[in-house]
Order: sequence, then structure tokens, then C-alpha cells
Amino acid sequence: MTAALASEYQRIRHTSAAICAPLARDDYQLQSIVETSPPKWHLGHVTWFFETFLLQAFVKNYQPFHADYNYLFNSYYQTVGSMQPRAERGLMSRPTVEEVYAYRAAIDERMANLLTDADPSQAQAIAARVTLGLHHEQQHQELLYMDIKHNFWRNPLRPIYLPKTLPVREAAPLTWETREGGLLESGFDGDSFAYDNERPQHKVWIEPHRLASRLTTNAEYLAFIQDGGYQRADLWLADGWHHVKQHGWQAPLYWEQRDGQWYEFTLHGFEPLNLAAPVAHTSYYEADAFARWSGKRLPLEAELEHQLRELPITGHFTDSNTFHPQPGTGQHYGSLWEWTASPYTAYPRFKPLEGSMGEYNGKFMCNQWVLRGGACITPPDHIRPTYRNFFYPHDRWQFSGIRLAEDV
Repeated sequence: MTAALASEYQRIRHTSAAICAPLARDDYQLQSIVETSPPKWHLGHVTWFFETFLLQAFVKNYQPFHADYNYLFNSYYQTVGSMQPRAERGLMSRPTVEEVYAYRAAIDERMANLLTDADPSQAQAIAARVTLGLHHEQQHQELLYMDIKHNFWRNPLRPIYLPKTLPVREAAPLTWETREGGLLESGFDGDSFAYDNERPQHKVWIEPHRLASRLTTNAEYLAFIQDGGYQRADLWLADGWHHVKQHGWQAPLYWEQRDGQWYEFTLHGFEPLNLAAPVAHTSYYEADAFARWSGKRLPLEAELEHQLRELPITGHFTDSNTFHPQPGTGQHYGSLWEWTASPYTAYPRFKPLEGSMGEYNGKFMCNQWVLRGGACITPPDHIRPTYRNFFYPHDRWQFSGIRLAEDV
């Protein structure tokens, strides 16, 4: 096994602990809504992934660290066994935070032994599984930022995750890039890592179109609100309008109006709304309604992919240490995951991975929508032009934004 892979394992595992370093012990236990998970559970789950799918699979006569952790930290792998109900993860006061970190340390030590002493005949399979596990952990690093933010927002004290003064800059001018259509290749076709839902590469027809040069700003979305956007049923899909009425939506998640002025909750504290910054934490329903109000539409995922293929992977990622989208140019990668008008379905000739790994993506290809491009909570080495993120259309706690498109 290569030293590079072992080093990458240590780096990514350390990053998860570093994300949690600003937390108080009490913060590790919080689960504000069913969609979120306690930070303690995230740390245990990603560790369980390595224990279950690497150590138990490749170490002869392996003895689990704890007999009940397979139940507590399994997320949705039905082929592995039963699991703690998702909505009840926050009820687990035990194992303690210290015990979860002890679990991580023990599994890391066992993984180091596996990577050093692996049977050469299994080395390729182990390397592929470790790589998947590391990308899986990076996905949970994004979820940690998302879930911590929602947990803190639900607290009337509005705790600050990381004190920081956010820069104040003007929004870049909005222009439109005209792009030709045609029969183009879409999907991943290479030797490096990609998830199974990015494969296989296939032909897709794209009509000529225009894409906005930047993400939609808070000022532009505020104009939608002030024009009665949340009171006009004609702008909304039926399911979206149902959510507006049922949940009383009047603005994006984390916006709050005080004495006639809008504020926004961020991981860096409660801030006056920066009108030049990209609007964040909108659902697909809100993004679609805003696009319709604007006389535009949301882009198709293939349209965004082919633009991303032409651009260097640079942008506002976690290495900036600023976990809130900022005004400016270069918002194609990073900043916010961009909603598309494409449902999350299988590509032609898609085949899930064999065994339990086949549960990773394929079984979720129903009733969700694709997002592209990464966000300010995405590690910079975790994104590709073909990367397909997906959420339910009503979800708003993820770092999602809006890029408009129009037909030529």
C-alpha cells in the first residue's frame, strides 16, 4: 500500500476532528431536525465505515471494537444489518464523546496496520475501498458544517462556531454567457476516483442557452420577496406552494427580520444581510419560483457540467476558512451548490457497485434533484466537473444557491 494513501488517510481523518474542535462537549449531542445528525454520530459513523467495509472485510478473524456499534453507527446499509432510527440519533448520550474519539483512535491504528501489511493480492481492492471511504468522510465533513450551523441556529443564544469578520465587497456585474448546444459527452470517464452515480459517460443533447455569470445575490432575491414572491401561487410548483403554506416560508432559511432590517445567521455569527453576497439556503422550490419570477429558468445539470469542464477547479472552498458565500467572480466552483432543473436519476447503462457499496447512491435515485459545483464547506480536492450532489426539493439546510439560465 502506498505511503501517499496512508498519509491521505491521516490528513482527512484529522480534518474531521479539526472541524469539531471549536465545539463544546454539549454541542456534540445536538440533533435539531431529523435531517441533521449529532456531530458525535458523524465522527462515529465515518469510523464505522472503515471498520465495517475495510477491517471486517479484509482482516482475517477480525473482532469488532464494540459489539453494538454496528447498530448505533450504521446509517442506511440494509445489507449490513439494522440501525438506530435516524430521528433518534440525538438520544444517544452514550457512547460519550471521549469514547467516540477512543473508537476513532483504535480504528485508525488498525487501519494503519492494514495499509502496511495488506496482502498484495488484495492491495488494489483495499486501495479502492479506502479511497471511497475517504471521500465518504469528506461528504460528512460537509454535513458537519451544515448540521452544526442548524443546531446553533435553533439556539436562541445564536452561538458562534468560528468568530470572524466577513469581508464587505460589491457584487460582480451580472452578464450572460451564450453557449452552443449539440450532442455532447456527459459523465465521468477516467481512471481517478468518481462515484458510481457519475458513470457511465454517455451522450446528451443540449440546446443553445445562456448561463448567468454569477450566483443570484441577496439583493436580487430580496426584490423577489418584496414583490410578493412568497404570496403568489402562480410562481410556485404545487408541492412548493404546499410547503410555503404549511411551513410559513417567507424568506430563505437563516434570514430574520428585526426592526425592518434583514439579518442572516452564519457560522461566523448573526450578521446584517449582505446584499451583495449570494443568496444561500434556498430550497429547489424557492430557486424554481425565483427563476420563474425572473423570467428565466434553472440550468440543466448537463449544461453546468459542460461549463465546469472548461474551468479550473478554483473557488471559495474550505481552505479559505470562511464558511459563508462571498460576493465576487469565480463562483462556478465553490461558494454554493447550485440547484439544477434535473431530477436525480440514473444515467443510461448505470450499474451500482456490487454488494453493500451498491447502496451508496443508486437507491436514492428517486424524488431528489441534482446540484453541481461545490460550496464553501466543500474540500477543494473533493469536487469534479461531473460530481452530482442531490437533495430533496424542500431541503434548505444545505449550502445551496441559484444560478439562472435562459434559452437562446
